[in-house]
Amino acid sequence: MKTDNISKPYILTVNAGSSSIKLAAFTAQPLQKQFEVAVENLGQPSASLVTPDGRTPLTISDHTDAASALLQWLSLQIARADVAAVGHRIVHGGPKYSRATGVTNALLDDLHELAVFDPEHLPAELKLIGIFQRFLPSAQQVACFDTAFHHNLPMRSQLVPLPRRLANQGVRRYGFHGLSYAYIVEELRRVEGDAAAHGKVIVAHLGSGASLAALEDGRPIDTTMSMTPTSGIPMSTRSGDLDPGLMFYLASTQRYSAEQLHHMVNFESGLLGISETSADMKQLLASEKTDARAKDAIDIFCYNVTKTIGSYAAALGGLHTLVFTGGMGENAPKIRTRICTSLAFLGVQLDDVRNQASERLISVAGAPVGVHVIHTDEAVTIARETFTITTENGEH
Repeated sequence: MKTDNISKPYILTVNAGSSSIKLAAFTAQPLQKQFEVAVENLGQPSASLVTPDGRTPLTISDHTDAASALLQWLSLQIARADVAAVGHRIVHGGPKYSRATGVTNALLDDLHELAVFDPEHLPAELKLIGIFQRFLPSAQQVACFDTAFHHNLPMRSQLVPLPRRLANQGVRRYGFHGLSYAYIVEELRRVEGDAAAHGKVIVAHLGSGASLAALEDGRPIDTTMSMTPTSGIPMSTRSGDLDPGLMFYLASTQRYSAEQLHHMVNFESGLLGISETSADMKQLLASEKTDARAKDAIDIFCYNVTKTIGSYAAALGGLHTLVFTGGMGENAPKIRTRICTSLAFLGVQLDDVRNQASERLISVAGAPVGVHVIHTDEAVTIARETFTITTENGEH
């Protein structure tokens, strides 16, 4: 990037979730994060602006209000003219988008059509692109797709077993958390070397939304989430994979509508649905000794992760490296222990002391499988992809 006409060029990254927005600022040369702020729990009484200086309560109802709060704070930190580009996390890229792409009217039209694939995320993400376009009209806007990492899955993983004509309409396995997986691959390469990054790797991204991916040569061969982020293993409030016949049963016997079914499997299921008390793993762990429902939720979650790791090891024909990331993956030693207990036959052996401390390497010395805890940072991947696109376009 040129710096003659921009004294301190920044790249911003925008990562919108269903109840939060994270905003980070990176210097372009070298690409380095300078700060990160967020609005959390939007639409709830506990909504707040989280900055490096602390947490400030907010009264906000939607993503528009949250963006306004973030941009007001940002205006006090850097000048608008200093922002060279803005990278946006876009959850769903559909069948067309296999890499980050500069925002154009044609792309926006495509994303509006794709909203039916991801009604929980895309409308809010499109709204944020518009807000940042108006606030920073001279900055290049870039769409960074969570599905792009998995775009070229092998056909045996990509196709879903429905009438093949539906594949022509975009019905396929897309996979998600791709920005996180891309970061993990680069971190493995940076710290552990090419051999680790290109070996037989399973990554467990265990957060509020949770998925796993099997990687070989740094590329995915399978992943748990399919056409939507609802599928795969049980999550905080998402059901994960279900018997399709359940939907017909509930619709025919209890008169569930499509909208009610959609809401149930996305917001009332998973840990929350099983425990009937909480979607928060920390709270469930604290109450499992006195609440059988909490214990059931934890057991079912861990069982499904363990089962998936075993099946992915078979798909890979072995296992060299297992990585835990995401909120639970990084911060819950008890969960990692429960998941790994039945994996000794694969060569997974945890060091209890390292695991309790959540060190980067938590397997015993000399174990056949290296087990790692790696903090993921989607903002870094978004910034890298945004820098690449703006540089290719010759815009900065």
